[in-house]
Amino acid sequence: MAEAIQQTTGLADATTRILAARGVAPENAAAFLTPKLRDLMPDPRSLKDLETAAQRICNAVKKRERVAIFADYDVDGGASAALLLDWFRQQGRDATLYVPDRIDEGYGPNAPAMSALADGHDLIVCVDCGTLSFDAIAAAKAADVVIIDHHLAEETLPDALAVVNPNRQDESGELAHLCAAGVVFLVLVEANRQCRESGATPPNLMSMLDLVALATVADVAPLIGLNRAIVTQGLKVMANRARPGLAALADVAGLNTPPAAYHLGYVIGPRVNAGGRVGRADLGARCLSATDPDEARAMADRLDEFNRERREIEARVRDAALSQAEERGIDGPLVWAAGENWHPGVVGIVAARLKEATGRPAVVIGLENGEGKGSGRSIKGVDLGSAVQMLAGEGMLIKGGGHKMAAGLTVAADKLEPAMERLAELLSRQGAGQEGPRDLCIDAALMPGAASVELVEEFEAAGPFGQSAPAPRFAFPDVQILHARQVGSGHLKVSFGDGLGARLEAIAFDAWDTHMGQALSTKGSSRFHLVGRLGISHWGGRQSVELRLEDAAPALETC
Repeated sequence: MAEAIQQTTGLADATTRILAARGVAPENAAAFLTPKLRDLMPDPRSLKDLETAAQRICNAVKKRERVAIFADYDVDGGASAALLLDWFRQQGRDATLYVPDRIDEGYGPNAPAMSALADGHDLIVCVDCGTLSFDAIAAAKAADVVIIDHHLAEETLPDALAVVNPNRQDESGELAHLCAAGVVFLVLVEANRQCRESGATPPNLMSMLDLVALATVADVAPLIGLNRAIVTQGLKVMANRARPGLAALADVAGLNTPPAAYHLGYVIGPRVNAGGRVGRADLGARCLSATDPDEARAMADRLDEFNRERREIEARVRDAALSQAEERGIDGPLVWAAGENWHPGVVGIVAARLKEATGRPAVVIGLENGEGKGSGRSIKGVDLGSAVQMLAGEGMLIKGGGHKMAAGLTVAADKLEPAMERLAELLSRQGAGQEGPRDLCIDAALMPGAASVELVEEFEAAGPFGQSAPAPRFAFPDVQILHARQVGSGHLKVSFGDGLGARLEAIAFDAWDTHMGQALSTKGSSRFHLVGRLGISHWGGRQSVELRLEDAAPALETC
């Protein structure tokens, strides 16, 4: 297959091998490498209620009505809100932003907030939330409510004017991979069409793809189909640095190169999230929608401070949760931990860490005043959101929902143990816990001297890489560990070579205190097999290749 792709396209061997491994046919290779939005764009009106939602939003502009945007506090919610704020602002209307406090109000619309917003607004648009908020939507009787979401829905829907959600049960599921910002983008595409029909000049949506790309990657949406085109084009828009908030976030993070998908998920995304996790809930959305560079920089600086605080809190909860999970056992279909006063803003991140460490779906819960608020992360092939939703339907949770890879829940402390037992049972039926040791799929083996900047640039043409489109993984067999040390807050930095003069740097984040970190740092000059993904590091105006280390094993000595 790789040879056929090479003959058809003339691409480098490294790129064609990656495309072949991803199942790309030779005749589709060129289109895969340069995905065009116009080729992959569906008819937005194929989604139920979307035309109604777009028309109501357009009418709000025409009639100069008062509009409120109720958004979730994560990156997807913040980017979705910023999209709408930008769209309304470009047409001379300032919308009100409301983001609930994670601790005081919890996830999604609540009745007091919605009732208050309805008293002062004609239209409320709920983004990245609302699909399961029956009572809260009912409380907003004085205003029209439009819901734009992507979380799993029940058979019945809230009594809103429109519920646009590709994960409604009466949808085909063809667009189920979109994040909320992707759905908002489709709504605005239709709104722009209606604006043009009425003789108005609508905003340029292509310039907003930077926000959609950020949300798509940060919300771990699969980089397939339309999502792939969105991220590819969005990264180009972001490289222009025209959005003050994103430019400021890149600057405070020390990002001095055009952003890649990796930076959206691991550099910019966490900072946008930090406000909702441990600081001010609406700060991320306000930074993304800022128009003044000085204001954007001030908000980005504050988000950076919140992110440092988040990391410190996360480290404490992570250590306690991992210890508890190991004591309970990590070989079953579910790994979980719960603790008094664990900060609700970091339980989702810690759940992700447990999932990565164990290869099992994981749930982490913070307990306070007899109630637990938790978050879960899943593995490929196991739908955590539907299991949590079923648990809530059975009355074992106060509430719960989400999507395949992530879910949130609230549970009474006295029902915690039976609820987790039942959740484990539901996940077991999907195959969780039946896996053996996790396999690392390796694309190729390299010697350190072969890992050049040119090679990395060649295979990066097959990107962007992310969920459902992983970057290639390389093995470096039987290399000598030259040096291993701790850098930053618990990160592992390794230098290794082949004994012939070539050497390479590697980094493993949060790995200093792991078994791998201890093995590499205490066995100096030993030989190991190393596995990871290659990237380009920019430092001091120079480019160099760096291995993002994922695993290591001692190289067996032979007689």
